[in-house]
Amino acid sequence: MAEAADFQGTSASPARRWLRRTGALLAGAPLLTGLLQLPAATPADAARQESPQASSGAGSVSVAVDSLSPSTPTEGDTVTVTGTVTNNGKQPVTDAHVDLRVGPSLDTRSSIDALAKKSDDVQGPAGEAVGGKYTEKFSKLIPGVAEPFNISVPVDELDLGQDGVYQLAVALSGETAAQPWDQVLGVQRTFLPWQPEEARAKTKTTFLWPLVSDVHMTAETGSNEQQTPVFDNDDLAEEISPGGRLEQMVSLGKGLDVTWVIDPDLLASVDAMTKNYQVRDEDGTTTSGRNQAVAKQWLSELQQAVAGKEVVALPFGDPDLASLAHHGTTVTGSLSHLKEATDAVDNTVQTILHVKPSTDFAWPVDGAVDPSIMKVATSAGADKVIARSDSLQDNLSYTPSAARPIGGGTMAVVADSRMSTAFQGNLTKASASTLAVQRFLAQSLTLGLQTGKQRSVVVAPQRTPSVNQAQAMAEALGALQGGNWSESQDLTAAAKAKPDPAANRKVPPASVYPSSLRKQELPRAAFGQIARTQGKLDNFKVILTDQSRVVTPFGRAMNREMSTSWRGRGVAAAGYRGDVEKYLNGLIDGVKLIKKTETKLSGRSATIPVTVQNNLVQGVKNLELRLTSQNPTRLKIGGDAYGEQPVAVNGGHSQSVKFTTSANANGRAEVVAQLYTEDGQKYGEAVTFDVKVTEVTATVMLVIGGGVLLLVLAGFRMYTQRKRAAAREAAEDATTEAEDDVDSPVGAAQKPEAPGDRLKEESEAGSRADAPQQPSDPAPDTAPESADPSGAGERVDR
Repeated sequence: MAEAADFQGTSASPARRWLRRTGALLAGAPLLTGLLQLPAATPADAARQESPQASSGAGSVSVAVDSLSPSTPTEGDTVTVTGTVTNNGKQPVTDAHVDLRVGPSLDTRSSIDALAKKSDDVQGPAGEAVGGKYTEKFSKLIPGVAEPFNISVPVDELDLGQDGVYQLAVALSGETAAQPWDQVLGVQRTFLPWQPEEARAKTKTTFLWPLVSDVHMTAETGSNEQQTPVFDNDDLAEEISPGGRLEQMVSLGKGLDVTWVIDPDLLASVDAMTKNYQVRDEDGTTTSGRNQAVAKQWLSELQQAVAGKEVVALPFGDPDLASLAHHGTTVTGSLSHLKEATDAVDNTVQTILHVKPSTDFAWPVDGAVDPSIMKVATSAGADKVIARSDSLQDNLSYTPSAARPIGGGTMAVVADSRMSTAFQGNLTKASASTLAVQRFLAQSLTLGLQTGKQRSVVVAPQRTPSVNQAQAMAEALGALQGGNWSESQDLTAAAKAKPDPAANRKVPPASVYPSSLRKQELPRAAFGQIARTQGKLDNFKVILTDQSRVVTPFGRAMNREMSTSWRGRGVAAAGYRGDVEKYLNGLIDGVKLIKKTETKLSGRSATIPVTVQNNLVQGVKNLELRLTSQNPTRLKIGGDAYGEQPVAVNGGHSQSVKFTTSANANGRAEVVAQLYTEDGQKYGEAVTFDVKVTEVTATVMLVIGGGVLLLVLAGFRMYTQRKRAAAREAAEDATTEAEDDVDSPVGAAQKPEAPGDRLKEESEAGSRADAPQQPSDPAPDTAPESADPSGAGERVDR
């Protein structure tokens, strides 16, 4: 035994196990010799011997391993395995028993993958049964009924040898009426990492812990001073509520040594929920959100979780770098959105979490890269790209460290594909989760034993793990950080680690980019629509007195339109882009010209009013209103074919702008009113209306003048005739009065009224009656908020 203990790489306990196995082999040698001398087996016996593995694949009894504790046992531990066995056959299974079987160590990472693919294959070797009292028996297994089992075995009884990963199988054996002999009817294999002592060169492991969600906020905000945000739905509240996906990510991650990778849009959305917010219902109406307390609690827990930890911030909205590289670069302005999304990080993450994030890293979907993705990923300032080893592949017998320079000052940080994909798929069942955890740990240990040299490994799981996936990740990472072969390291340190000179540094060509990922990308039309929306926004913002109320929410909405979360949801992505553009069109239409009907113009000159209405909350400026005559030979605007006037209208008001016109001929003249921005771009729709010119000509004026002259002459003649008649009458009256005075007894003489006085009074009275009245002040402009068109046949001011 002392000699055995001195074997290289063998401790005292493995030495005892080696001696025990050797003794068993020697003791069985005579028995083996006797068996070799027996006559050949009959066909029936042969069939009986082959029956347990007569067919490949799962057996008639399914075995589920729900837990294995501890996941990484050491000397003195007791391994406990729990689960269920279910008879899926049509006949009962009698004399059934479950036992643990330990197979040989798995020396390569590919052998672990191969075993995982046939973990329930009853035809493959299952290893040597521990047996004895470490077996759980069932008298009968009824078809369709699941029976639990619980087996605990001291690790010394497992006969584990040197450090490595061992196959651990849970096998169900029994008999059926059709096959009345003991046989393996079901098996489930898993992995048992064995590293009882501290490794001399521990693997430095970086685990990314992503906080990313779908797009929830719209571009729409309330008209109040706070600009109350509007959410498409209240799904985010479910994710951050107790038991929700994001709540679990924070709760589980705060106890682990991880690098937090966060989308600032998620933080901005939750922060918006801490105040008043609106949620859009299915019928298009909005209701007040009620999850302020939940949002505040989640942010508070996240602030505590990331305190003192490394935080890597993605660009705002987590833009899809591959879609942008493959379809967006040909659309003008697309890359500028990536730069804006990167610039928005500091004002979001640091303000909300009170930590300064790293913005040096770009993370393409699934770490798949090609030259164009690398170029786009580093265009906004990042100089490190998180790739994956199944994209940037190495032709080595071992796994190199993650960091490797690829030229141009760019560092690729290559995540291990096997460990990064270990928690994908459906892990709702405990058995699936347990297998994922043990496989992850097995890959990690095997990687560390490859060279005996310390290496840096990065694990980049899926962006949005489910609750079950997150729980499995946390369980595996907790076991890894409590093991003897790995130590934690943040992402920045992994990127600074010494690169392996033998590692591949050549970025794969675009031709090998996975077609499955390419099919999920945003199309070029999506970036075209984003560019169209941006153009409208640029034309709109120049007229606003407070641009930030519009530029900021729409800028962030366009960042969200490029989000990685739209992959595989093309219809939803198109709907979101359409809603953003539609809402912007509605705001633009809030500043417009009021339609006019036909206008009548009598005389050589007049003024034509055109009304500009502003239905926005804020005022508008930097606008010019141009009124153009389509027939300037008949009607001129301000002495020319068109006239222009500046426009500024307060929020919620309208303003009438008057243009002086001059007519040269009778008839209709078409007039076009159009708003322009100060840089000469058309704004809104034009308003076209007709002006009917009824100019008074010179001949008509002569006729009117002649008529007036005749009236004056006639009046003068009548006046002369009346004056002569009055004089004659006065003379006659004088003669009569003289005669009367001679005969009067009193002899008092009265002064007679002069005939001319009466005519003068009558003339003055007539003159007062015929005098023309003075024109009143012109009527006020169109009332505020009036959107009604002007009246038919309106007359303009002269």
